[in-house]
Amino acid sequence: MTIETKIDPRIIQKAAEMLRGAASSGTPVAPVRDLISAGGLDAAYAVQDANTRHSLDSGRRLVGRKIGLTSLAVQRQLGVDQPDYGMLFADMDVPEGIPISLGQVIQPKVEAEIAIVVGRDLPHPDVTTAEMIRAVEYVVPAIEVVDSRVANWDIRIWDTVADNASSGLFVLGAIPRKLEGLDLRACGMVMEVKGEPISLGAGIACLGSPITAALWLARVMARVGRPLLEGDVILSGALGPMAQVNRGDVVEARINGVGTVRAAFAANAG
Repeated sequence: MTIETKIDPRIIQKAAEMLRGAASSGTPVAPVRDLISAGGLDAAYAVQDANTRHSLDSGRRLVGRKIGLTSLAVQRQLGVDQPDYGMLFADMDVPEGIPISLGQVIQPKVEAEIAIVVGRDLPHPDVTTAEMIRAVEYVVPAIEVVDSRVANWDIRIWDTVADNASSGLFVLGAIPRKLEGLDLRACGMVMEVKGEPISLGAGIACLGSPITAALWLARVMARVGRPLLEGDVILSGALGPMAQVNRGDVVEARINGVGTVRAAFAANAG
């Protein structure tokens, strides 16, 4: 699958190589928006797709997607009217309890989310709400470690989309919950470090409901030729503001009805 754009493919490749180089070296780069903004969001997604294809060709395994910009306030801040998406690879999954070295990321921040695990393929671009609900195998709490390959988080919409929606790592809770009896809109969230809240929110922050966010994603993924498949993980969007994280922090997110998940950060750089 290749996303078509009218911008010079050499520019797409240059931006992709910049971001890829930052990821491998650990040294962030200048924003790519001045290179690609003339091509609009299509150009930004073309950069993301170029690096997705490079990752797959290098042996990485695609295991899901993340949804970003689910907050209407953040959308207005970046001048967009819809969320964005990024790819989740198997090597981004950090089992709960395994310390995360800050050497694995560049400029990490954390978000608490509801993760949806898909129980059946969703190949159709007109997937319905009912089909999306039926496809939810279970949900678990999640902490996404967001990251940016762009220096100082100096990003606009073109930068974050090109940079795989500012993805980094993710930690999933280990106790699955079925949807039955859960109102994901009303699930309150608190994320803490050492007992101090660092982020508060609820499921309604995700486009009104994590199901709505997942439905948007399923339709878009089918349309661009990377449909959601059985077993895929969906990080459905932040329930509250992202927060800074430091060495030695143990971040705990509690989501009412969904459960608790912890992400531990090593005390040394690693």
